[in-house]
Amino acid sequence: MAQNVYQRRVDDKVLTSSNPADVWEDWKGDKESWLFLAPHDDDIILGGGLTFLASLSEGIPTYAAITTNGESGYCYPEHKGKVAQIREAEARASFAAMGLPEDHLFFLGYHDSGLDQFTGHFWTDDEQAPTTIAGATGLENSYTWLLRKVRPTRVFFPSCTDIHPDHKIVGEELMISIFHASGTIWPELGEPIESVPILYEYATYCDFLTPPNMRITVTPDLLEKKLAGIAAYKSQDQIGELVELQRQAGCRECVRQIYFKLITPGKYNYLFD
Repeated sequence: MAQNVYQRRVDDKVLTSSNPADVWEDWKGDKESWLFLAPHDDDIILGGGLTFLASLSEGIPTYAAITTNGESGYCYPEHKGKVAQIREAEARASFAAMGLPEDHLFFLGYHDSGLDQFTGHFWTDDEQAPTTIAGATGLENSYTWLLRKVRPTRVFFPSCTDIHPDHKIVGEELMISIFHASGTIWPELGEPIESVPILYEYATYCDFLTPPNMRITVTPDLLEKKLAGIAAYKSQDQIGELVELQRQAGCRECVRQIYFKLITPGKYNYLFD
């Protein structure tokens, strides 16, 4: 029976195995939990869909969080003002086609193409707003809550080189939210996470800043699931072209591990001593 194959570049070697525990750094066994964070509903499947499907196929608890409501992504005049609802329905169908449990999918509800207005954490009186959690809003509020709720061992998010401003902001706000989530700030958002998750970038629009160090090769049936999941986004005018491009790319996908490091006093003394 065909299996997924995982590869990781380490120095001048390439680790290769069908057992994810042999390749993924600091494997946590039955405590593994993977979170895929996206600015928009179709970013995960386009940039990291094979990795997402591999996670599900390995029985790893897998979660997806969509930050914006997609309201700016309409291609037809009649969809203006309605596309957010259309795209949410398409996203639910797409993730269901990939086999994600419904309660593992989060819609955070921020305005599309306007995430620069929601950086940080701030109080609000609008308790009915979809972005309000525990009386506050802002990406750091939402992401801190999400990290404490899901408690992932690994988080996948858009590359810092992606040209869409929403993609860059998601990555930036995730980083500081990891710091928040691991501490005791805003206790109403949940218990602090025990350890910092390992971080990976997926590429949706642009190439990686430096070459990726992970490659995932999945079985052909998972590629077909990915293509079916992309096809669910029928409101997006270029969807047919995207399906064909992804089919040509085949069963392989790369992600880039990045490192969350805080400054250590005296770290650079060796440069001067």
